Amino acid sequence: MIIIGELINSTRDIIKEKIEERDKEYIQDIALKQQKAGAEFIDVNAGAFVHDEIEHLLWLVEITQEVLDKPLSLDSPNEKALEKAAEKHEGIPLINSITLEDDRYGKVLPIVKEYNANVIALCMSDEGMPESADDRIEVADKLINKLINDGVPADNIFVDPIITPISVDCSRGPEILNAIEKIKSWGTGVHITCGLSNISYGLPQRHLLNQAFMVMAIGRGMDSAIIDPLDDYMIKLIRASEVLMNEDQHAMNYLKASRAGELD
Repeated sequence: MIIIGELINSTRDIIKEKIEERDKEYIQDIALKQQKAGAEFIDVNAGAFVHDEIEHLLWLVEITQEVLDKPLSLDSPNEKALEKAAEKHEGIPLINSITLEDDRYGKVLPIVKEYNANVIALCMSDEGMPESADDRIEVADKLINKLINDGVPADNIFVDPIITPISVDCSRGPEILNAIEKIKSWGTGVHITCGLSNISYGLPQRHLLNQAFMVMAIGRGMDSAIIDPLDDYMIKLIRASEVLMNEDQHAMNYLKASRAGELD
């Protein structure tokens, strides 16, 4: 499971405040805790600052890379911000994100190619947000093929079928799971990821829904997720699920975690 740590996001009030205050130590501490918990990428987002996003995003890139060994997920709806952040990033980043929308695709692809970056491929097109599993599957098929044909290696692509809240429509859970299973069945070699916590938005005890959905999604073939890696029980469920899905050879990671007391 490739974990993308979600906690350094300016939509969170505390993070927005710490960015404004330039509280370097606080942000670095959150970054390090996520890395220690097993995140392979640390997401950085300054999108809440509409007029000076680039300045804040570049600061986040600089101060987090001072302390991290792992690369960053550069998260922005602003293509110029992504370009500047990718230029500043040391090593190979994860670009969050590209879509099938003509304008977005045309502006983000050159950034992905120039930096040989990993990229989250969000299943959205010019027709808008997908509703059904079939909608997600259709967009995913087109987007995967387009990226591969344009020279992006399959292993660099993280397909996101777009998680939408079940509080609006409970049928969305099965629709997303069906889409994950179908995309996995193609055997293209791409990764499947999602912003997991969106599934529980608007409902109480969200952690229960998030944890249950994670196990179900892993069972359908998801191998990455944008989550809070400091949720200890979530990480335990991931480790156990990987063993049961034969994604942890000889249960080596599970045994290592157990010996370290991480499963207690």
